[in-house]
Amino acid sequence: MHALTLLSFLFFTGLVAFITWRLTRRDDHASTHGYFLAGRTLTFPLIAGSLLMTNLSTEQMVGLNGAAFSDGLSVMAWEVVAVIALVALALFFLPRFLKSGIATLPQLLAIRFDSGTQLITNVIFLIAYAVILLPIILYSGAMGLLGMLDLPGLTGIRSPTLLLWLTVWGVGIIGSLYALFGGLRTVAVSDTLNGVGLLIGGFVIVYFGLQAVSGDGGILEGWAILKGSDPDKLNSIGGAEQQVPFFTLFTGVFLINLFYWTTNQQIIQRTFAASSLAEGQKGVLLTGFFKLLGPLYLVLPGIIAYHLYAEQGVQADEAYGHLVFNVLPPYLTGFFAAVMVGAILSSFNSALNSTTTIFSLGIYKNVLKKDATDEQVVRSGKVFGWIMAVVTMTIAPLLAGQESLFGYLQKMNAIYFIPILAVVVVGLLTRRVPPMAAKIALVGGCLTIAAGYFVPPFDRLPQIMHEFHFVAMVFVLLVAVMLIIGKLRPRETDWIQEYTGEVDLTPWRGALPASLVLVLLVIAIYAAFAG
Repeated sequence: MHALTLLSFLFFTGLVAFITWRLTRRDDHASTHGYFLAGRTLTFPLIAGSLLMTNLSTEQMVGLNGAAFSDGLSVMAWEVVAVIALVALALFFLPRFLKSGIATLPQLLAIRFDSGTQLITNVIFLIAYAVILLPIILYSGAMGLLGMLDLPGLTGIRSPTLLLWLTVWGVGIIGSLYALFGGLRTVAVSDTLNGVGLLIGGFVIVYFGLQAVSGDGGILEGWAILKGSDPDKLNSIGGAEQQVPFFTLFTGVFLINLFYWTTNQQIIQRTFAASSLAEGQKGVLLTGFFKLLGPLYLVLPGIIAYHLYAEQGVQADEAYGHLVFNVLPPYLTGFFAAVMVGAILSSFNSALNSTTTIFSLGIYKNVLKKDATDEQVVRSGKVFGWIMAVVTMTIAPLLAGQESLFGYLQKMNAIYFIPILAVVVVGLLTRRVPPMAAKIALVGGCLTIAAGYFVPPFDRLPQIMHEFHFVAMVFVLLVAVMLIIGKLRPRETDWIQEYTGEVDLTPWRGALPASLVLVLLVIAIYAAFAG
């Protein structure tokens, strides 16, 4: 372990922490408005930076590059198709969210349906974040750091299991401190700072990786060698045997992206804190532009690692850390490891902050103690946050041994993504569908998808038709059931969404033109690499 690597790692990590503290030390962390919604003061750079970094953790950096190591460029769907979902967020969902002045998505379902629907959605989110999302963030982060920093050599600990547990707990505790003592604005500021470092570091990896492919002949020569030796890896159209077959882009892949970017509390909470609709739209669409660059630093390194290390027996989810450790000079290895820690912390503390928001406002304030003061609500979130952190830090090391980390994440997410998305879409687009329909869709949808994954003989259906087509079929079924119930047992009166006046809803004039440009760029990228 080079001393320079360690010093650069500690310097950049400490610098981000210090700047974040300086910028947020006088923020309101005592009220629910300040702690959970940053006082509704976020402008578009902070929104874009926080959205990007909440999304870009090591389950993306390690997992998606690992998927590219196996399947090539076709896995870029998780980045490029996300742009369409972000356009939908900017133009359709965000104006409606801000109109109701909500802090959590379940609050919108309480307004549209009833408190019972809100409670069910709160419980689904809390279970999913505790069992699926937060543990995967910590596990993937630990695996990435083990490879990049040569932690066995640095610490002298030779037991992989013990080192994994220690790394998970170290990262988890630091992330918890950010989320539980700072609130949403602290998370957003640290995310933005780390986002700058991550983008720089991601492109630096590609530069040095292509240099390694060419034998220091230059990046253009490296790219030419890559295209010549592994042309199948650079095909944007996924085959039937790959993780993302092309036609799934129009079914399950699109729907999972749509939920993730438009109705996932972990992501959209920072858009709820926008100072105005215009700032929110600019932040969301700027994120869409950065997602178009995603294939360069989230997919191409995995293809480079395949070219360099496939014959050495390197496993897919080890590929990215192996590439970083081998192609970067020591001072940049430390910098990039610090950026990766920032990415882990950003996703972990954002998810943990959203978890505490859901618990405090949705369960503690609405169910357990309806007369709670602001101070009590914030304190309940911090206590629950520490409990959730300990649970997830315990679960995370148990994920060792998954064949494809990113594939496992998308599969498990679909269990709750699809039912919640169906309920939100039907809720916003109809006026007479009753609360009973939403509850049946939430519970029935989760049980149906889980049965399709894990319960024989139902688990044969996703294998026959591909699991992404299967979840799309469930989505259509849930929407149909809700609409039928709405016809047979409609609400007594039409639901009309009221404007709370908390946020200026004047749209950004450039929202529609910018959205059209982004959609055209998505089509152009797929066409350019279609094999």
